[in-house]
Amino acid sequence: MTASVDTQISEYYDKLLKRNAGEPEFHQAVSEVLDSLKIVLGKDPHYADYGLIERLCEPERQLIFRVPWTDDNGDIQVNRGFRVQFNSALGPYKGGLRFHPSVNLGIIKFLGFEQIFKNSLTGLPIGGGKGGSDFDPKGKSDREIMRFCQSFMTELYRHIGEYRDVPAGDIGVGGREIGYLFGQYRRLSNQHESGVLTGKGLTWGGSLVRTEATGYGLVYLTSEMMKAHNESFEGAKVIVSGSGNVAIYAAEKVQQLGGTVVAMSDSSGYVSTPNGVDLELLKDIKEVRRARISAYAAEAGNGAEYHKGGNIWEVKADVALPCATQNELDGESAKLLAANGTRYVAEGANMPSTPEAVHFFLQNDIHYAPGKAANAGGVATSALEMQQNASRDSWSFEYTDQRLHEIMSNIFKDIDKTAKDYDREGDYVAGANIAGFKKVADAMLAQGVI
Repeated sequence: MTASVDTQISEYYDKLLKRNAGEPEFHQAVSEVLDSLKIVLGKDPHYADYGLIERLCEPERQLIFRVPWTDDNGDIQVNRGFRVQFNSALGPYKGGLRFHPSVNLGIIKFLGFEQIFKNSLTGLPIGGGKGGSDFDPKGKSDREIMRFCQSFMTELYRHIGEYRDVPAGDIGVGGREIGYLFGQYRRLSNQHESGVLTGKGLTWGGSLVRTEATGYGLVYLTSEMMKAHNESFEGAKVIVSGSGNVAIYAAEKVQQLGGTVVAMSDSSGYVSTPNGVDLELLKDIKEVRRARISAYAAEAGNGAEYHKGGNIWEVKADVALPCATQNELDGESAKLLAANGTRYVAEGANMPSTPEAVHFFLQNDIHYAPGKAANAGGVATSALEMQQNASRDSWSFEYTDQRLHEIMSNIFKDIDKTAKDYDREGDYVAGANIAGFKKVADAMLAQGVI
């Protein structure tokens, strides 16, 4: 690494901060990648040519639009919609839609930027994008959600398509929301273009395993990481933060592989489950009743205990899988995990560990897999859904799950080998950033300055 590379990256990052003021999540995501790219530019300086880094960090297109809708009282509500089409060098933009009151342009840019590298790591021909709204589905009736989704898609539909941009679900956007969005798209476009959204219902173009994909994929990659260090999930105690889709199916796969999920959470607190999780009950509470995690503790028995507002990372475990939201695991929590003997951390959410936590993991021999690698199973299976839609085909659960397992295994092998190639053995952050970057960068250089 030369001083000139350090200076070059530092000067560019300073410009990015000024150009994108008030977007801390985006700054954090870019900073992590740029730190890894210092290693690349020191060894392969041609990646600094043609303004490549600057172009990579600037979205190709940013869309912000008004979303007016009528609530059940007949009052008009107005939300803001976003779609950031970040990079299409490898294929059509691909990334989820998030409906949550915290959503703003900076968060969508951070998610879209991460998506570029995540999608690249899958090895599938998809570019990076992300979208959403500050709309909060919680407490809304089905009809209110339908009216909001129809209004949101009335603007979005003109910017998406199976060869242009293919959204999916994310926080606050599940099967119900995808159904309403697709219905409105079909009405406006006058065609059943099933490849324009993924996460659809199985009877109208959806794919088996899509529901389970992010959680299953997280565990498949973590299992590969453990295997590289001669360990497995058999007999392991595992913390899974969150209790949404990713967390539920991560917990399911952990227990299928012989591990015990000893804690899960939601925004109100966490449940310690020393004897494992009753997945049937958890799915009923979270997916059917849409109730709080405290209801699980009240009904489960078997040693389950609810801790209101507690810190889930204080539970003793071998493996931690943060699956809730960004920056949920800070430096102090990382120290708690280490003190309790945690040896593996893999991210099911997008950027759930703060920079301080990541630094602590890397400096203290805790094997850590970042979200852009570990939670790529969702988008990988979305791309498999696109393949099925394009061929008017439908694959079995077993075949699709096998494809997912192969993709996640290959991602780990890729980031592990890349880290070794750049003299950073065991640093899966550098491995993921560099491996994801090089595929996109090579495509961008080949296609010229556009």
